[in-house]
Amino acid sequence: MEGYYGVGAIAVICVLILFMGMMKQKTQAFTTFILRAFVGAIGIYAVNGILLSKGVAMVPGINPVTVLTVGSLGISGFALIYAILIYRLL
Repeated sequence: MEGYYGVGAIAVICVLILFMGMMKQKTQAFTTFILRAFVGAIGIYAVNGILLSKGVAMVPGINPVTVLTVGSLGISGFALIYAILIYRLL
């Protein structure tokens, strides 16, 4: 009977360790997303300022769609936003 308690305790400890590992990965992924979204919004703001100073009137705005795109895709999302802008200018 005591063997079953030992096996149960080991199983519970293993599940807790796996749960803690999953929470750490989710927290790290969320932190990375927030950081990329923040830096991406600053990047969009800076590039928009440069484009406006050069006389290009059509620039992408900073809105939830662009922030989510840059936050989820990173630098490639940043490039995608400006690629779509260039395509619309053609």
